[in-house]
Amino acid sequence: MGIGATRIEERAAAAHHKLEQTPIRFECCKTVSNAGVLFLLPALYAQGLFKYKNHFKALSPGYYDIDFIILFLAFMYLLRIKNPEQLKNYGTGEFGKIMGSDRVPVDKTLRKKTYQIFEQKKSEEWLIDNAKGWVEEEENNFYYIDGHIQPYHGDKAVLGKKHVAGAKLCLPGTCQFWVNNSQGMPYFVVTGEVNEKLHEMILKEIIPKLENKIALNISLEILNTDPDLPLFTMVFDREASFFSFFKELWEKHRVAVITYKKSVKDKWNEEDFATYEIEIEGNKVKMELAEKIIDFERITIREIRKKTDTGHQTSLVTTNKKLDKLIIAHYMFARWSQENFFKYMSENYDIDKLFLYAIEQIDSDFKVVNPLYSNLSNKIKKIREKITRIESELYVLIEKNLKETLDNTNHDKQIKMCEEKDRLVEQEENLMAERKTQHYKIAIKDMPEDKRYNKLHTESKLFTNIIKIICYRAETAFGQALTVNYKRKEDEMRMLVKNIITTSADIIPDYQNNTLTISLYSLSTPRDNQPVRQICELLNDTETIYPSTDLRLIYKFATD
Repeated sequence: MGIGATRIEERAAAAHHKLEQTPIRFECCKTVSNAGVLFLLPALYAQGLFKYKNHFKALSPGYYDIDFIILFLAFMYLLRIKNPEQLKNYGTGEFGKIMGSDRVPVDKTLRKKTYQIFEQKKSEEWLIDNAKGWVEEEENNFYYIDGHIQPYHGDKAVLGKKHVAGAKLCLPGTCQFWVNNSQGMPYFVVTGEVNEKLHEMILKEIIPKLENKIALNISLEILNTDPDLPLFTMVFDREASFFSFFKELWEKHRVAVITYKKSVKDKWNEEDFATYEIEIEGNKVKMELAEKIIDFERITIREIRKKTDTGHQTSLVTTNKKLDKLIIAHYMFARWSQENFFKYMSENYDIDKLFLYAIEQIDSDFKVVNPLYSNLSNKIKKIREKITRIESELYVLIEKNLKETLDNTNHDKQIKMCEEKDRLVEQEENLMAERKTQHYKIAIKDMPEDKRYNKLHTESKLFTNIIKIICYRAETAFGQALTVNYKRKEDEMRMLVKNIITTSADIIPDYQNNTLTISLYSLSTPRDNQPVRQICELLNDTETIYPSTDLRLIYKFATD
């Protein structure tokens, strides 16, 4: 039964497949550790945690049903328990009091139950359902796209190598492409098969999902009336900054872009710039901006430059004709909110952590860059770098010999360098000839068996990412309501929420009146206690029912 198990009859019934759902029954408990996490239950409801019921079926008979498992995972992530193995550091019986059970499952049971969920392969439906609801609620028409590398240090999977900026190395890993709003709130995520570039994933995965399932619907009548109105606008970094790509997005999908311009070498005149004032996150910021028009193959591209105090000019380009340049600059520089999201999620929710260590095969006809071709290209690149260095040294040496008295030492050195250059040029030609015998892209099935790419279990990763997205959104919504009167709201909001989550509380059920009272203990300062008192009223107005019960949650402060 396990340590802390007290509901012997129900567990015996579950062992004989006679229990339909987890028996949720709260006992009156004082000073329950981490019970403050229950304060976020209304926010979890509001962010779509329980929309899974529209997509997933019940699990096979057992003591823990799907309602219990999904809520338990959400509470785990909010409490910064990043994987099932860390549960051993928490009292299973104490955690059970928060869940209305005698104890929570251990890592082995949790993995077994979640695997039954993964087998249903409904995570993408659930994610799209939630994303559509968030977009409609926010009435958003701007999407921030960026990739996040999940490095892999195991030995089971054969993954393509990717450049990890933090490590300054190329490491095996998986690239996840996230779609967020301008405040960094996530909508959905897609995972690359092998080594797809950002613009490839936008065309292949992200655009179809946004067009057909998620983005706000704009009628054809409105689009026909205004030929400059885009369906939506995408914001991304320089990786996908190609004018031909912009043209394809506009002509085929009616999608506008805002991004940085690559390889800017010229400087605009000082008189082209004017000073503007814009408000970013409540702070008024002055910007020096200028704008010019670029015509590229019958498509109009606006280039906007921001001049810094040092004179550096940052170049932005967009195909959105409707927005003022101030708004464009605001949306572009708000891209850092997505970087902050990645940083916070990596530190607090460990979005790189694998839940299930399993491998899947990639479609054998899937085309990837030929590793042999890539290796030869790298060798050619290194040889060309050596040739360039020798040519530079030779130029200096020849100039020196022309200006000074002929020196046999310099002359011999010049001959040796010329011979070395000829040798490298010959190597370059041989490698180029060898590269011509290789195809740039090949099918997975044509790769050597020991080097054939596969992938990590994507369904498990997507499912846990959905719960983490919901938890992050719930935490943000709760924090914004909590710190509405704080001056440094963004700096203090998340720390205060984490303090509430880990604070102890009394759990008092009343089965005659069908209520469940959560009485939170005092925080560290009176300043933090005041917003908690205020938000109790807001939470009580939601009249939230604890899942799988008829108990209405009542929130209060212990000292009141």
